[in-house]
Amino acid sequence: MPHKHPSLARHVERHFTASEVVRDIVIGMSDGLTVPFALAAGLAGAVQAAGAGLRIIVIAGLAEIAAGSTAMGLGGYLAARGDAEHYDQERIREEREVIEIPQAEEAEVAEVLESYGLTHEEAMPVVKALAQRPQAWVDFMMRFELGLEEPDPKRAVRSAATIAASYMAGGLIPLAPYMLMHTAWSAFLVSIAVTLIALTVFGGIKGHFTGAGPIRSASQTLVIGALAATVAYLLARFIS
Repeated sequence: MPHKHPSLARHVERHFTASEVVRDIVIGMSDGLTVPFALAAGLAGAVQAAGAGLRIIVIAGLAEIAAGSTAMGLGGYLAARGDAEHYDQERIREEREVIEIPQAEEAEVAEVLESYGLTHEEAMPVVKALAQRPQAWVDFMMRFELGLEEPDPKRAVRSAATIAASYMAGGLIPLAPYMLMHTAWSAFLVSIAVTLIALTVFGGIKGHFTGAGPIRSASQTLVIGALAATVAYLLARFIS
């Protein structure tokens, strides 16, 4: 058995690709933290100016979370279904083309291989080998010509549930102080503190998983959430 060089034995490839579940959580949590936070801040400004109670903030906040999570979940479902339908349509087209116009498809395979640095002579044996394996040929064209991966058939339902649950979880964070405290102003201050901390932590985690960098992502998420809440609060105060 050949002996591996020590440096080669220790080398481990580490590439991170955010999973679809992580992306769904990021989508749901981002809007879930930001939109209800801005809504509650705006309502707090109006309530404070009008001298009303906290009940309207809680009711409106819960209604927004319900509506927002439903809309986001359905959006995720339709997007995933659209991806699956697009993949199926393109695969049917490729399956038809390898039968009806095999020469053109062989030329496309050769072009793909040559784009990776192979010469025409080096590419042709691979082209001929794929031509003898129709399903592998179609798989190759889907991935390397069209850049499409076969979607998980359960992706649509799972995506909808993940996005909706993440939105609800994120939305309850800024709303919780208004549900637990007795004055709008105190709840408003606590909501700001809790939500800004949550936005910072979530932004850092998101940056870690997406590769954007924890500090940069945390800063961007914090600024966006704070700006949205500030605009909503000032607008409500001005109108009231």
